[in-house]
Amino acid sequence: MFGALLASEGARFQGSGSRLPVSGSTFQVAGGPERGTAAVLESVARDFSPRIEVVGDREVVIDLRGLDRLIGDAPTIASELRRTAAGRDMHVRVAIADTRTAARLLVHAHPGLTIAEPGDERHAVAHLAIDMLRVVVDEPDLPTLRRWGLRTLGDLAALPDDEMAARLGQAGVAWQRLARGEDPRPLVPALPEERFEQALDLEWPLDGLEPLSFVLGRLMEPLSAHLEQRDRGAAVLHVRLHLVTRAVHVRSLQLPAPMRDARTLRTLALLDLESHPPPAAVDRVVVAVDPTPGRVVQFSLLTRPLPSPEQLSTLMARLNALLGEGRSGSPVDVDSWKPGAFGVAPFAPSDSTDVHGHGTRRLVDTEKHSRGFRASESPYPVTAMRRFRFPVPVRVRLECGKPVRLTTDRRGIDGGSIQACAGPWRSSGAWWDSQLWNRDEWDVTLASGETYRLFHERESGNWFLDGIVD
Repeated sequence: MFGALLASEGARFQGSGSRLPVSGSTFQVAGGPERGTAAVLESVARDFSPRIEVVGDREVVIDLRGLDRLIGDAPTIASELRRTAAGRDMHVRVAIADTRTAARLLVHAHPGLTIAEPGDERHAVAHLAIDMLRVVVDEPDLPTLRRWGLRTLGDLAALPDDEMAARLGQAGVAWQRLARGEDPRPLVPALPEERFEQALDLEWPLDGLEPLSFVLGRLMEPLSAHLEQRDRGAAVLHVRLHLVTRAVHVRSLQLPAPMRDARTLRTLALLDLESHPPPAAVDRVVVAVDPTPGRVVQFSLLTRPLPSPEQLSTLMARLNALLGEGRSGSPVDVDSWKPGAFGVAPFAPSDSTDVHGHGTRRLVDTEKHSRGFRASESPYPVTAMRRFRFPVPVRVRLECGKPVRLTTDRRGIDGGSIQACAGPWRSSGAWWDSQLWNRDEWDVTLASGETYRLFHERESGNWFLDGIVD
């Protein structure tokens, strides 16, 4: 699509620019296929405005509103754009119009400088061939438009809107607006790639975390200010320590939520280095983050607010440094039939309500369901078991293979004769590793009225209480 446009210039680099009426619009530049053309075009565009939109490898759209007060009228700005590009070994086309669409159409149609008067974009592009619609539309239905006898964009723009919608739908209406030089959407600025990184070369090597903490604090302050300025948060924190042995000690921390507080980031880095200290002295420190959009917090009037992610991250980092990796977090179910089996996952609580109030609706539905369940009569009793965190050792006397008396030394647990029992239920598994279990379970009711879950370990022959049945 850009080959004929570039061939018209016949230079080593080709380009084009668009948009900037004196009242302010957009400027477009298109460049050739040489290596580095896109980067040069973007740098030329950013010299004039921070609001640019990269359309393709060789095309850039820039919003230059307000530059008439700094540089001059539209011809002066267009000349400055071509002069700046020529200083970097690139020849460009420049088109200036009040809309981004008209500027793009004109820059592909005419070499050199093209300027459309503000408000006259429809007439400026009316003489262009209907094929130029490909510049701003991915796949226009040009065969159908040609069968209708349309040859120029002005012919397409003059058709009635309702007739276009009846025959080609909303796509036809959109093509017609583009043929009039109208913009389908506002300009979407392209953000420059920024590196959120701070480094410091030390005058002498540091050995130990205490002196290193001052260096980390010095680096985190400007890094946090940079994140605050760009409304970004740190998703991943990277710490690279260059050692005197020419090795590099690298640590990366996945943060549970975007954060940019300098003290919190320094504390997390120090706690991680305390668990994974560098093997030698440090002579260079580099701190970098993977940025992510800043966190927007909206609290609920119906639930208590959770602690901030900075506080939770610091607490969990301290627990991991004290207990070891994987020894603190939230309990989760595991795919096992072993009684009491569970795993540990990273502690990452989520708010019970969202900004749309879905959590509140779930609470109301739960209450309605609970009231309905209590009102209904079920022929079966509802039971629950309070499991002991550690099984309680007991002594059991058997008669005819059934437990008849239970004795324990644990305070708060009654013993005595067993009035009723049910079982046994045999359970076993994991015979291939050290987590194997093989036991018989009983539900027993004592003379005092308490009901317990009792189990017998077949391998050791010991008896234990597993919990209380309510």
